[in-house]
Amino acid sequence: MSEKSNRGSNKSTNRSENKSAYKGKKSASKKYGPKNKSKNSGNKKPSVGLHFNNIEKVGKTFMYHNLSKSKCFNSNFSQSNFDFACFRGAHFKSCFFNESTFKGAEFVGSNLKDSKFINVHFENTVFEGVKLEGADFMGATFKNVIFLGVNFEGVKNLNLENENIRVFDDMPEIEMSSELVELLEKAMQNKFIKSSRVLDTREGKINTLSVLILKELFEEPVLIHAFKSIEEHIDRDFYTLSFIIKLIEKLQKENH
Repeated sequence: MSEKSNRGSNKSTNRSENKSAYKGKKSASKKYGPKNKSKNSGNKKPSVGLHFNNIEKVGKTFMYHNLSKSKCFNSNFSQSNFDFACFRGAHFKSCFFNESTFKGAEFVGSNLKDSKFINVHFENTVFEGVKLEGADFMGATFKNVIFLGVNFEGVKNLNLENENIRVFDDMPEIEMSSELVELLEKAMQNKFIKSSRVLDTREGKINTLSVLILKELFEEPVLIHAFKSIEEHIDRDFYTLSFIIKLIEKLQKENH
């Protein structure tokens, strides 16, 4: 696992000092890592890829929306709710997100060049392979935010020494039992899980960052029990890992 911190002079303001939401015990026996139309709840909203140029969309709600492949330029989305939204492959260049919220949001392969995230709140947010050159995070607050494979050159007002930010150069190596590996690989064959891309990488391997997050929330026996039947409970599209997390929580309650 390659992890780094950036000792830049830029600082971001923390709204509060919170402990990471993703906590749990380490449990494993096998190392596994990188080699050489729906109901209006959960992550079940249909794709609403946006295509806006020079438009005002202030104070809107995009909660749970699938914003994959969106292409927006120089548009204002300030004071909006992007909680649990998916930005996979989205382009939001030179856009304004001031005072918006991104709880449980996922930016994967997104282009956010020159966009403004002034006084934004990020919580349990993932930035994977995102382009951030010129992006400004002045006054933004963070709670358990992960950056994976991101080039921070040209990024403004982002303090990577913030205890609520973790940075990985590459997919982390984690410990998993062979049973969990087998169950995850089986679950990845479910068409809805496969379509979501939350458990696999572009190469079709297990996404160890997603598993890391799950293992910090749940002990491995809980994950094993959940993934033995998880396919039976997923019969619709979803877009972020938060859907899987909520489903495991539900199954865990039903089991008690």
